[in-house]
Amino acid sequence: MATLRGLARALCFAAPLLAMSSVFGAGAGTHAIGPWRGATFEGDRAALEKLAAAGAKAVRVYGEKDVWVLDEARRLGLGVVMGLHVGLPRRGFRLDDPRAVAAQEARIRDFVRRHRAHPALLAWGIGNEVEHGMPDPLPAWREVDRLAAVVKALDPAHPTLMVVADGGPEWLKPLASCCANIDIVGINLYAGAVSGIGGRLRALGIVKPLLITELGPLGQWQAGRKPWGAPVELTSREKAAYFRQTLAELEKEPQVRGVFPFLWGAKQEQTATWHGLLLADGALTEMSDALAAAWGRPPARPAPTILGIGIAADEFAPGAVISAGVDARGEALVTGWLVRREAGDSELRDGGDAEPAPPAVGVEVLAADAASFRFRAPETPGAYRLFITVRDAGGKAATANLPFLVR
Repeated sequence: MATLRGLARALCFAAPLLAMSSVFGAGAGTHAIGPWRGATFEGDRAALEKLAAAGAKAVRVYGEKDVWVLDEARRLGLGVVMGLHVGLPRRGFRLDDPRAVAAQEARIRDFVRRHRAHPALLAWGIGNEVEHGMPDPLPAWREVDRLAAVVKALDPAHPTLMVVADGGPEWLKPLASCCANIDIVGINLYAGAVSGIGGRLRALGIVKPLLITELGPLGQWQAGRKPWGAPVELTSREKAAYFRQTLAELEKEPQVRGVFPFLWGAKQEQTATWHGLLLADGALTEMSDALAAAWGRPPARPAPTILGIGIAADEFAPGAVISAGVDARGEALVTGWLVRREAGDSELRDGGDAEPAPPAVGVEVLAADAASFRFRAPETPGAYRLFITVRDAGGKAATANLPFLVR
């Protein structure tokens, strides 16, 4: 997952990209890149089938562990931007260790040889925000570019993609003199960073094809916070509105050849619902409905929508009675209410790394129905979050949550 790092870490690429392979790889002839409409993906076969049913035509995966997606994508009529994992210095990978670098290259060479002729293959995504956390990004970028040259020598039929996060121009300046082996610029964008991206790129002389390799609403690193530090998550309705607006905007950008909203699947990152377009049980949401509509398949039965949420106060004494409510619309709604301890230092990770979910907290329930919830605050002081999941008879869901403090 991306943190805010790099709108233009790719902004210094200047050479145009000539026509590349078609949506389904070299065997289908040579055509221009995109438009590739789909999502980033981590999940199971059922979730991939739902992605195809929603009208997506492409999927982006992060690494070789998801190689099974190639065969399933072909069956479902999807093209794949296939990720090649590149070791992350922030996780201890040593770019100055010849043995580690050679082993990584050998692994990538072997994988590309085995899968370069796959008919679902669209492009090779070489790493993902490899530079994140480094004081100087150039060593990481040069290694990605070197690996891109290796991949291109083995498979000239498919373009190479470099993925960076959104950041400022000063951070990106070193790219002006590196990365000639990269064919497509991939940028991970969240919240308002997407606005006017084409103009900003053109102002910097960037002419290579652009993929929005992660697109997401307000991230936890950008969100407003409660006085005790808990970030405030958007409701699923607000997230869906963001996707509708930004996907329509990006359709007008000729340089943007593909957009991959983050993440078709479920992901624990700050919360269990912050970035996932589906719930952990595979339930479709307001966000997945918004994507389906943008891909030309608006659902016949939309997911429930949350018009508003509320809680009696932000801070409570231990054992105090807390009242909360949700205003939702849909058919035959059932609301689930769950209190968890707020994610803390022991659970939170940097750069989208896997996080454990903080534990659920048992509370005394005084009353609960589809619209309201009354319960006693936990006896142990600390930061908590009330999760609200509204489901309809068809299993679709809307989500929201409310941070609160006990002291």
